[in-house]
Amino acid sequence: MPREPGEKRMLGGYYVRLALASVRHKPVLVAMMILALAFGVAMSMSAYTILHGMARDPIPTKSSRLFAVQIDNGGPRSRKPGDDEPAVQMTWRDASALLAMHRALREAAMVQVGFIMQAGGAPAKGEHVAGRAASAPFFSLFDVPLRYGRGWTDAEESDRARVAVISAALNDRVFNGENSVGRTLVLNGDAWRIVGVTGAWDPRPRFFDVEGGQAFDESEDVYIPLQTAVGLGMSTEGYEFCDAGPRGQTYADLLVSECVWLQYWAELHTPAAENAYRQGLIAYADQQRAAGRFGWPANVRLRNVPDWLVARRIVSDDARLSTVVAFAFLGICIVCALALMLARSLARSGEYSLRRALGATRRTVFLQAATEAGLIGTCAGALGVALTLGALAAMRSLFPADLARIATIDGPLLAATVALATASAVIAGIYPAWLAMRTAPGLQLRGGL
Repeated sequence: MPREPGEKRMLGGYYVRLALASVRHKPVLVAMMILALAFGVAMSMSAYTILHGMARDPIPTKSSRLFAVQIDNGGPRSRKPGDDEPAVQMTWRDASALLAMHRALREAAMVQVGFIMQAGGAPAKGEHVAGRAASAPFFSLFDVPLRYGRGWTDAEESDRARVAVISAALNDRVFNGENSVGRTLVLNGDAWRIVGVTGAWDPRPRFFDVEGGQAFDESEDVYIPLQTAVGLGMSTEGYEFCDAGPRGQTYADLLVSECVWLQYWAELHTPAAENAYRQGLIAYADQQRAAGRFGWPANVRLRNVPDWLVARRIVSDDARLSTVVAFAFLGICIVCALALMLARSLARSGEYSLRRALGATRRTVFLQAATEAGLIGTCAGALGVALTLGALAAMRSLFPADLARIATIDGPLLAATVALATASAVIAGIYPAWLAMRTAPGLQLRGGL
């Protein structure tokens, strides 16, 4: 006859009370089980948290529709033997040509720059702030939220207007979080008018610019039009690679050189649009070959965000190996907990015999042992959370600043830590519970209580 819900709740409470009484009976043995599981869970979840931070999708709403664009402008002389991967970044002439074609729904070229800033023309010594010069579609392309104002327009960029969008963090620091649209920043000695303030935006990894180990750097504080930056001859703070040819001495030389220093991204919503854009890249490369600039067949790449992060190996082999080792250690801890639970179960065979002789079913004995394992796992999970938080805090103090930013754990991972500990304890407790259930009552009573 099926039990009523109230009866099931009473039985559940009964099993918990039995588990608590049993835990108090052998506290040292139980403490050893909890510590073994807690250390294993803490080690595995600490490693997994780092791997999760590296492997997460930085823009899940449209990662499959954003594509990194590559064109091989250097040919075999710019690559290692046997490597056919085009340059990761792009020359100014190629980026300008692609922007003029307008073949994508949205596309943007960009580069990292830097400024010495004073607010409102203040004569005090300025501070260095990281910036990014980008095409006008940058904000809509990457879904950058705007707390105040707007991004600049194509017309403002064409006119090389000195307008800027600043980050929420910089706005809070300089303008006390007020709406600063229309106010002025002095950047590198020039006055720039603020047209927008971003909201909270910090994609990790920073997929749109991952060269030089920058994948986990913080987002920039100041954004300006790319054409304006080029018109001012603004030096870049990103990486320039000139394997395909010399840079030259001046900024004008850089613009006509084969040095690659710009990142280029396009938004394409359908496979047909992706294919058409790829064919357009091939046609452009063929044109450059026909003009005598390229001496090799068209070699282009178009990768969406997940494929791009895999190709750039953002998740390090060390992080993967550390996670495998950590979960292997957790497996060893589960085996140790299993041995301790088995020893404890054998020592309690008389108790199980008495309960069976008094009418307890095999199912009842099994549920009692499983409840005890679950209670131990919950305690191990709570301790595992504390140890995980401590381990991540230690990592943040030891890691470089960029990697320290991903050594943080969120609510779902905390819940997973407790669930993992509980599941580990239940797994370790299944076999002892099964043994307690299977042995005949008469044989167990023979051993005495």
